[in-house]
Amino acid sequence: MKISVPRTLAIGAVLFVLGAAAGAQQRPERFAVGTASAARGQTATGVISVPAGSDAGYDIPVAVIHGARPGKVLALAAGSHGTEYASIIALERLIQQLDPRDIAGTVIIVPLINPASFQRIVPHLNPVDGKNMNRFFPGWLQGTQTERASFVLTREVIEKSDHVIDMHGGDIDESLRQYSYWTKTGNAAQDSISRDMVLAFGLDHIIISADRPRDPNASRYLENTATLRRKPSITVEAGRAGTVEPEDVQALIDGTLGVMAYLRMLERPVRLVEHPVWMERVVSVASEASGIFYPLVERGSYVAEGMKLGYITDYVGKTLSEARAPAAGIITFIRAVPSMMQGETIANIGVIAR
Repeated sequence: MKISVPRTLAIGAVLFVLGAAAGAQQRPERFAVGTASAARGQTATGVISVPAGSDAGYDIPVAVIHGARPGKVLALAAGSHGTEYASIIALERLIQQLDPRDIAGTVIIVPLINPASFQRIVPHLNPVDGKNMNRFFPGWLQGTQTERASFVLTREVIEKSDHVIDMHGGDIDESLRQYSYWTKTGNAAQDSISRDMVLAFGLDHIIISADRPRDPNASRYLENTATLRRKPSITVEAGRAGTVEPEDVQALIDGTLGVMAYLRMLERPVRLVEHPVWMERVVSVASEASGIFYPLVERGSYVAEGMKLGYITDYVGKTLSEARAPAAGIITFIRAVPSMMQGETIANIGVIAR
């Protein structure tokens, strides 16, 4: 079913900031990303080809929804980690649901960046070259498959967009609560827009990310690559432990529509989440031993500094180590499976901003 949106007035103050900082430009009658080329008012699908190099090339699926009226270009990406399923499914559904006749501007949707991970059920990494596909942006055309994919995504998606939403979630081994990231750059106008984007997305726990790389040629993350190119962008997380829960998928769909309303791409009310929980940093807890992990806290729990989070035993039940919270905060994710290797992450704790 196509999404039909009501004709309503937008919130003036929000749109004044948006318009002043990043005025809409006239867009061409046809918009192309890879082989997906859409005339105005149409949706087209195709692929972004990653050329062969030291290892195999492959095709990244892409959809272009070219709105009936000029406006912003919003890129939506998921599947850098191919077993973070909820975000992949959410973007697949948005391709079907968004009606270009209702849209001002253009939506680029990349639902699955890492199909090898998805198909082989390999968490975190691209099994072709063993690299994390959200750690090598802006990419390198002479590198391995992950680096070449990052290069073509930077060229075909990020550089053609005005804004980016990078979607993630808890991987197979991560029990994650929903949250989002807001990157502070120090550019007041840009930071104001990205802050409103993350509030319009609607997840009520937000990590303030102020320690991302600042070199555009070593941006590392997909969203940070857009941010360093002065494109207000955000990262969002929903889904956990290999599941596709309806509430996670719907949160990602509804959040996207909320950002599109804020960007004046859809005529619908703009609603910013009120009183979110802001987290000023994330502290990771790594395992000191290999063995079987037993969690003692759940995702979303508030923990005090020094609180016991879980423990690791050997394969006959002898306790090898205990994991304790190095700081007070919220469990943004906890290990979802018993398998544990020394050095792997047991939990992430979001420290609440003062």
